[in-house]
Amino acid sequence: MNYRFHKHDYIIFLLSYVFFYIYIEKAQGVFIDIPVDAPAWLFLLIAVVLNLWAIPLPGIHPRTPPAIEAKPSELEQIPAEETKRLPEEKAKPAVAVPSSKERLAKGLSKTHKGFIDRIADVFRRHAAIDANVLSELEETLVGTDIGIRTAYKIFEDIRKESTAIDSADKAMTLIRTEIERILKSREQPLSIPEAVKPFVIMVTGVNGSGKTTTIAKIARHFKNAGKSVIIASGDTFRAAAIEQLEHWANLVEADFVKSQEGADPSAVAFDGLEAALSRGHDVLIIDTAGRLHTRENLMEELKKTSRVLDKKLPGAPHEILLVLDATIGQNAIEQTRQFNSSLGITGLVLTKLDGSAKGGVIVGIANEFEIPIRYIGIGEGMDDLQTFAAGDFVSALFAENEA
Repeated sequence: MNYRFHKHDYIIFLLSYVFFYIYIEKAQGVFIDIPVDAPAWLFLLIAVVLNLWAIPLPGIHPRTPPAIEAKPSELEQIPAEETKRLPEEKAKPAVAVPSSKERLAKGLSKTHKGFIDRIADVFRRHAAIDANVLSELEETLVGTDIGIRTAYKIFEDIRKESTAIDSADKAMTLIRTEIERILKSREQPLSIPEAVKPFVIMVTGVNGSGKTTTIAKIARHFKNAGKSVIIASGDTFRAAAIEQLEHWANLVEADFVKSQEGADPSAVAFDGLEAALSRGHDVLIIDTAGRLHTRENLMEELKKTSRVLDKKLPGAPHEILLVLDATIGQNAIEQTRQFNSSLGITGLVLTKLDGSAKGGVIVGIANEFEIPIRYIGIGEGMDDLQTFAAGDFVSALFAENEA
């Protein structure tokens, strides 16, 4: 219990035992003779009284600490709902989440330095546009990853307007306008007609292009739009590919169809389509093998898969997406040419734009092929696959020059 003792309480307690000792000596004379003329019981009575005084007695003197009087404090000025949160830690300031445009600008920073900055430096080093500047500009454009055709197309636009260009800003504005015009012609987001169910997407691309994660991100995109999605693992040549895709499918809560390693890819695609039809899914995404595009048997397998799907559901696949790794630069142009000639690619996805300065290849691809650019990948996060918007892309690409 919680008692409160004063110093004199301890003295009284000690005296009670002194008087008790005197009582014993007076009554029995064990050690010494007490020369006090008083009866022994008197000393016993005094000892008992003193002892009782020192010991806490409920109702008489409990010796508990006095109640602390409530004093006005700051708590009285705090609303009740606020005081409930007092024991908790103060809420930490919310961390600002970057917008999609901010993430895009960050993701394209390397391409800005390796593409736009190199061109801008040509004009910054000279006060006027003359033959030497044009020669240096031509060399710089050809040295970027936009491809020879696109490089000379942009160069000819600058050369024709060279007499009217009197500053680096005007030159960069002209280049920006031409790049935006090229990219704008390929801006066409992927949409699903209401009458088509399931909408079948066949995803192609070489190993290492980011095909597996891109499929998961596209599935999540459709899931967020309220669509039911099923994924079929048609890359049966690698057991790891099946396991990885299943992991991603579970992560985005998409239905999943698979077969054992070495199974016929077109058979897996067929099973996926049957499952999509029977289960009433809105979207079927089919992964395909990703061996080197120079191998003829790969293209033949992809053609076979396409034919099998069309036989089961006329018009399928409704979209053939080609996933390209932007870090390989101009090689992506050649991959596009090979896959498109064999399959008739209907949409492009450029991934890993954040990991390389070679992202300018998107301009070359847009200039050389009449294929819509559906998505761009600017990071590893699930929200880092963005629907391609030419205006936002160009603004992010030229962001530092505008600052």
